[in-house]
Amino acid sequence: MTLDLGRASRAWRARAWQVLGPGGVVSAAVVVLVLVAALWPQLLAPGDPTAVAPAEAYRPPGAGALLGTDASGRDVYTRVVHGAGQSLGVGALATAIGLTLGVVLGFGAALGPRWLDGLLGRVIEVLFSLPSLVLALLLVAVLGAGVGPSVISVGLATAPGYARILRARAQAVAQSAYVGAARLEGVSAPAAFVRHVLPNTVWPLVAVATLGIGQAIVWVSALSYLGLGALPPSPEWGAMLNAGRLHITSSWWLTVAPGLAITVTAAALTMLGRRLGAVAPS
Repeated sequence: MTLDLGRASRAWRARAWQVLGPGGVVSAAVVVLVLVAALWPQLLAPGDPTAVAPAEAYRPPGAGALLGTDASGRDVYTRVVHGAGQSLGVGALATAIGLTLGVVLGFGAALGPRWLDGLLGRVIEVLFSLPSLVLALLLVAVLGAGVGPSVISVGLATAPGYARILRARAQAVAQSAYVGAARLEGVSAPAAFVRHVLPNTVWPLVAVATLGIGQAIVWVSALSYLGLGALPPSPEWGAMLNAGRLHITSSWWLTVAPGLAITVTAAALTMLGRRLGAVAPS
């Protein structure tokens, strides 16, 4: 039994390396580390991210303060680790909102009546032609500032992209030979959708959604940096950037630390999403 488990483990690692490649494996490891920080931050940083110590303000990185301290003496490393949950959470939630709306619009346009396809198709194209971040800013202006409105705004702004991808994919699958053969054999439209159309359109969305989470983290952080999302003393990475921007020349670590966290996380998710997209069934 132990030998079989060892062989299975080695086979799994070999398969993962073959599918993902070196870059994908490294990206997956980074994503796992960020997930650990988001779900169990106390494992990596047992301190309190909001605890102030004025006497320790603006302490540079070094012993006792790995990434230095901020204007209130709060440990930057602890805040970056504890901020992973907020940054990753809002990115994932925004992606879920955009993906859900995109699925509804995409399937409605691809599989609905011709008039519905024409209507939704034009709406999707018009919204997709607008820069997503600009659209998010417009929605924030309507909904108001805050974490909730910024998440909803980014989610709504990304929905047209998901809908456009899904519409094209679902139409191609629905018009494929094997779906036509299934329909000639007497398979009902709902059954053909569940058996053939849905499975062959969901996997590409998994890869796109992985890319989308990294993109959403950057956008939500950008809104927080502009003061439209999370606000200090929240350890959310964009809010930390906003709080440290006035001290970038004297206390560079206040912006470098959260900036690196955003960049590395988004890059890892982007690379992982591309690798998943490369192995997606065509």
